[in-house]
Order: sequence, then C-alpha cells, then structure tokens
Amino acid sequence: MDEPALQRGKRGNFVGEWFGHRVFPFVRSTAGSILDQQIETCPFLSAAKGAQSMCIKPEKSRGVCTVSTMPTGARRDWIVCPYRALDPGLLSSAISRLFGGLRSGLTFIVPAVRLASADIQIQVLEKLQTEHRVFIYLDEKLGGELSIPRTMSSPEFSFDVTIIEIILLNDLPAVGRFGVLEIQTMDFHGTYGHAVRNLKETLRMFPGDFGATLETHRELLSERIEGPNIANVFKRTFYQMMFKFQLARSDQSAGCVLAIQQSVWDSWKPHLADPVLQPHADGTFNLFKPMQDRPEHVPAWIYIFDLDAASDQSPNPIEIRAIIATDAASFSYYALEAAPEAALQNVSASGGMLTLLARRLWKFWPDLASTILIEGEPAVRLRGKRTRP
Repeated sequence: MDEPALQRGKRGNFVGEWFGHRVFPFVRSTAGSILDQQIETCPFLSAAKGAQSMCIKPEKSRGVCTVSTMPTGARRDWIVCPYRALDPGLLSSAISRLFGGLRSGLTFIVPAVRLASADIQIQVLEKLQTEHRVFIYLDEKLGGELSIPRTMSSPEFSFDVTIIEIILLNDLPAVGRFGVLEIQTMDFHGTYGHAVRNLKETLRMFPGDFGATLETHRELLSERIEGPNIANVFKRTFYQMMFKFQLARSDQSAGCVLAIQQSVWDSWKPHLADPVLQPHADGTFNLFKPMQDRPEHVPAWIYIFDLDAASDQSPNPIEIRAIIATDAASFSYYALEAAPEAALQNVSASGGMLTLLARRLWKFWPDLASTILIEGEPAVRLRGKRTRP
C-alpha cells in the first residue's frame, strides 16, 4: 500500500466497514467477506458465541460497523456498533488489568450465554481444578445486560459488558467479584439507510465484482450520511462514566474499564482541557488531578484503541494504543474545572467571545460595539460608522 490506509479517499462521510469487512477507503473483498455480507453475519458475535450469529442492527443500519470521515484533513474511522470493539485481545487485557494476577495460558474467558452447554460447564470446573482463572462476561446478546436497579435515591444504571470471576468454593464453582467494561461508540446525524440499500443492491447485482464496483463508485457508500455527533456523545456519556467509575470503588468490584476509540478520544480532549498524560513505569499512563499520585488500587481505566486499517486481515484487528489509570474525581476535575477554566480565559482573549459579540453588535449599533475593550483596546476599530470590522 503506497500510503496510510485512512489518508486515501474523497472528502465526505462513507460506510467504512460492512458486516465487519472494509469497504472504504479501499475494499477487502474475499469469498469469506462476501459470504458474511450475503447472509448478514456478524463476525464478532459469531466468534464470541462460537456459532454463526446474524447482525442485530435494524434494517436501515444493518451491517454498518464503522463510518469513515475526514473532519480535520485526516481520514478517521468511527465505530458505530459496540460489538465491533468486543475483541478477544481487548477483553483479555481489560480482565488482566482489572483482576490482576493472571498467568499466561492459565486464563479461561467465555460469554455467559455459552454456559448453557454442559460441555462448557464441565470445562469451567476442570479449569478451576487446574489452577486456571475463569471469567464469564455478559451483555445484551451474550447472556443478558445487567444493571443496578433504581432506588428512591439513585437511578438505574446498566453496564455494557459485565465481567464475573468464577471461583472454586467447597469444590464447586461460585461467583466472585465483578468488573465492568464500557465500550464507547459514536453517534451520527442522519441515517445510513440509503448507503445500506446501495450496498445490498450492489452485492445482489454484482456479487462477483462487488469490490471493484465499490472502488469505482464510492458515492454508493456516502449517500446522505452526515457527520458525527461529537458533543452529544460526550454529554450523554460523561455522567454515566462518572457514576460507573465511582461504583468501581466497591469492595465487590474489580474496577471499570472505558474502551474508547482513538478518534473518539481525540474528539473528547477539548472537553477534558486537552490533558497531558503522565507516563507510568509499567508502560501505562496516569490521568489524575494535579499533585495526586496513582493509588495502589486503580478503580478506573481508559483503554484507547483503534483499527489496524492497513492490515491484510479481515476484519481488521484492533490495536490498543494507550492504557490510562484514572478515577472519577480526576475525570470530573478535567471536565468540570480545568476545561471551564480554559474556556473562561477565552472570553476576553483576542478573537474570543467578546470579540465575536463586538462584531455581532456592529451590524446593529457600531458605537455600542466600540465600547467593548480587549486588553484596553477596542474589540473592533471604527473606521467610519458604516464600515464593517
């Protein structure tokens, strides 16, 4: 490949992956990918369940895993389905980080839905009896979503993925501590419906030339797809993450991991005062309040990951880019103290809010606009009553 994968392609918003396989900015089309797309298989749910599983998304967004945009000159992928990020490597790393003490080759991880199999039950018991650490995980399609019920003093909160350690108690399997994995996706304005219809029709009419057709007709992947709803995602997620980071302090909890794609993390940085991550000796990073040291037990972790779009493997593998230790108080400090403080400095700065106000008022009352001062100077300079700044 002569250039980084996500630097290619036209400006605009395009379906990036369809049923797990890349269709933009280039197409990975094989017999396996075509079969997944024809029978509408989710390769990620299928891998977790150990059996073929269909995509669970509604018709208008069926099969859309990622959307590719070019918001700042560099093309970015945005994951729009949480199952796209339910990667065995990411899950294993999160479990190791939360529960600790795992030894290579002595860990067994299985979705709760597979416990219905007598063979899996026997396997769990055998693993426990041979000094393995055993973990099950649940989400909406892999055993059922768990939540903490509401009370008169607290709201109900559901978890994306709940991880449970299974321990041996009196020679029988028993439930141990729990941990939480939250997977942050991106919302988009508008609908994918027109692009999904185009993909289905192209596959139906040109199954043998599906990839080549998409390569030469990129517009099929972008019809009426709008941009990411960045501000809404942060506002919707922030309170939930504060709440779950706090719950991670429970003695029954091993902690909470927020898994967030690099593009989403980058879009969140202004909301967190563009924090400087401090390297830790173990290769991870710290995001704590100024002058606060990392505690012995870290209750909350942020995993920044991305897709390896240049890989020949399809679906593209997930790479963990950074692991950050934090807690609710620190996350809150950067969002509710550091970022507003930075914003306040831009009220009276040159080109800031008061400058914008002066320019707006100029249209209606130039003399009034001229009274707004920035560092002792007029925010706009009068060069004649009817001259725009």
